[in-house]
Parts: sequence; structure tokens; C-alpha cells
Amino acid sequence: MKIAILFDRFGPYHIARIKGAMEHAEMLAVEGAPHRAVYDWVPPELPEGLAYAALTKVSGEETDAALIERRLDELVAPFKPDVLALAGWSNMITLTALRWCARKGIPAVCMTETNDWDFERKWLAERVKKGIVAHYSAGLATNDSQVNYLAGLGVRRDAIFRGYNAIDNAFFRAEAEKWRSQPGLPPEIAGAVPDGARGQYFLASNRFIPKKNLARLLDACAAFRSERSDDPADWPLVLLGDGDLRGEIEAQIKALDLSAHVHLPGFLQVDALPRYYATAGAFVHASTTEQWGLVVNEAMASRLPVAVSDRCGSTHFLIEDGVTGYSFDPFKTDEITRALNELAALPADTPLLDAADAKVDEVSPAKFGAGLANAAQAAVASPAKPGAIDRFVLELAIARAARNERA
Repeated sequence: MKIAILFDRFGPYHIARIKGAMEHAEMLAVEGAPHRAVYDWVPPELPEGLAYAALTKVSGEETDAALIERRLDELVAPFKPDVLALAGWSNMITLTALRWCARKGIPAVCMTETNDWDFERKWLAERVKKGIVAHYSAGLATNDSQVNYLAGLGVRRDAIFRGYNAIDNAFFRAEAEKWRSQPGLPPEIAGAVPDGARGQYFLASNRFIPKKNLARLLDACAAFRSERSDDPADWPLVLLGDGDLRGEIEAQIKALDLSAHVHLPGFLQVDALPRYYATAGAFVHASTTEQWGLVVNEAMASRLPVAVSDRCGSTHFLIEDGVTGYSFDPFKTDEITRALNELAALPADTPLLDAADAKVDEVSPAKFGAGLANAAQAAVASPAKPGAIDRFVLELAIARAARNERA
């Protein structure tokens, strides 16, 4: 089996997934727009033996569907893939690749993390999605709500497989264990955070954007602090990441008198993250909506107790409340505060860690690879047959996505 897999821009977890898939098929890794800067990732190292192609070279090319098709002809067609795996249904490059598959007679697999409860659904938008998804022959998701949503859009339920939302569990597990054996705090916070906070600080890792709900998390942190001492080593909060809301977050920290208890080291590359997972006491993720939240996988694989918003897709698969972690309503500050208190009260040898460790291994690169291989076989066995209306809908969606890219 030969599988080409397209992601818009490669990050560390994309490469981990592709490595898992390489155990089952000959792979071509296709990067849609390596120049994008939504995440400031250092380009990850590709595994030995992996074929690679990039569909765009400079900003602006991602708006040109004709160019994307030519690059697919030049770079992907010679690989002669049996299947092309694509992420979702909204990116212009993805939609153009889906049309290319239909024209070339190559079955496509839809990799999705969209849940059936993510957003309010509107009839017309859903009809458009159904027209697009009619071009997919199989699917790869993780939790029940993702499977249900994709099936509702028209992919046969028996052609939808599990394991999409994977990271490199082994990397985080090994690196965190290595850093636990060394003294001190990560260099970015050493000196700002007292040494006594090692093993008892809250960690969060997000882009600083509205849906990450950091304002409520800070309010909850203030409420948590109101019941504790002023000791800056007593469960401070470290917020990894950066973004447009940094100024507002800094102002809120000052207004809440949390300057000694909240620290902002900035955005860090993946190699630096295990130092924090190893030396924190607990992890919290408070998004008001999140299709998944891979940072939760990272924390659990690193044997760090977690509390996660019930509006995250990962919660609905990884979190059994009080067993593998804690969940909370992200719109209720008192529930976030409760979760912080529960995390702070956990003993170091809590059985929750073993349960979480076992659970997160249900989503791994190996499971991704097996799921993708099964989806590819299902796609080849029963290729999609989109109708004329579905093909017209896809054309409209490509044009609209190109306009949105140019805006």
C-alpha cells in the first residue's frame, strides 16, 4: 500500500504520526504551506526513508488552486499513491487536493478531529460540508463524537477508524523521566519561580487567544490563592505560550495582584516542553472550545496530573473524572478553582498517574498508523462516487477558501 498524507504545516506530532504509518505502508509526506507561521515551530527532522514534497514555496501560493493542482501532478502523481489522506474540509489546499483525487481516481481518507458539539450548526453550512465530504471514501478520527459527526456528513460508519489524535508518547515519557532525575527548574523560569515550587506548580500551555479562556483561568487562580498563603513557591501558575492577548493577560495578572504567582516564559519548542512537564505538579487546560487539545496527551504521557475543560475533545476520550484526571465546565470560574484545589491535593504517588498513562497509550503513533492503514484499505475497497451537485459544491468551496486565504 502506498499512502500520501497531506498536512498544511508539519509540526512534531505530524511527524510522529507519519512514523507510525510507515510501519504499515510506503508513505509520501506532503506539506501544504511550510511558510505559514500560526505556530512558530522549528521544521521537524524527517525520518530516514520518508519521501517528502512541499506544495507551496512562498506566501501567496496557497491561494492559487491551479498552481496547487500542477504541484500535485508534479510531486505527488509520480509516487502513484493508492490513497491520499487529508485533514478536514476547509483549507484551500486540502480542498484542491480532494478535487485532484476525484479527477485522478485516487480514493481520499478524511482525518478529522471535529466533534458534533463544537459549534452551533447551520443547515446551509452543513449541506456544503456534506457535498465536500461526499468525495471522501473513508475516515480517521478518535472519539465517539468525531466519528458520529463524520458519519453524519456521509462517510460510512464502518469505514471510519480510530487513532487520529496522536503524539509521540514515548518521547514525552522518556524526556520527562530524564528531567525528573535532575535538580532545579527549567532555565526560562529559574530565578523567577522559587526552587521550592518544583513539583508543585500549575502548568498551562496555549496560544494566547480568546478560546483558550486564560482570563477565567487567572480569575480561578486568584480564587485559589485567596485560600492559601502568599508564599510564591506555593502552587504558582506557569503559562507557556504567546499571542495577541499577552498584553491583556499581563494587565490582568497585575490587577489581580498575581505577579509573584503567575509566570509567562513565552513560546517554547517541543524539545523544551518535557522540562516543564517533569518539574510541574499538575497541568490545566481551560479552553471554551477545543476540537482535541494535544497538550493534554503530552502532559498525561509525561505522568503529570491533568484537569481539562469538558469542551475539549480530548476530555471525552482521555478523561474519566477522578480516575485518569479531572474535568470542569470552563465557563464556571468556581469549577476551574475546584479543579485546581483537587490537583494541589493529590499525593505524589496517586494511582491516577498509572491510569492516565495507560489511557493515553490508546492514542499513539502506532494506533494512528494502524487506523490509517485500515482506513486506506476501506477507501480502496469502496471508493466514493460524488454526484454532480457534490462536485459543484466542492468547486464553490475551493473558490471561497481561496478568497478567504487572500483576505
